[in-house]
Amino acid sequence: MKQISVQDLKARLSAAVADAQSGSTIVVTRHNKAVAQLGPARSHQLHQGQRAGSGPLKPALKRGTKGRYLAVLLDDRSDR
Repeated sequence: MKQISVQDLKARLSAAVADAQSGSTIVVTRHNKAVAQLGPARSHQLHQGQRAGSGPLKPALKRGTKGRYLAVLLDDRSDR
């Protein structure tokens, strides 16, 4: 988690918003104390249930992939 002071945020707002848009969470500080948090916005058009991302992955294609794509997705999920 990145930290940025209010003064630096004023000077670098565009870069901070770009970082947040890419998925980073930024803690805004004033006098070295956290006062706000800047992070990616959730889409109002996408509904995610409480269990989204918690279940096991199952291959969408059973033929021709030999499980390669599933292995990559499982590896990506384990990094969270």
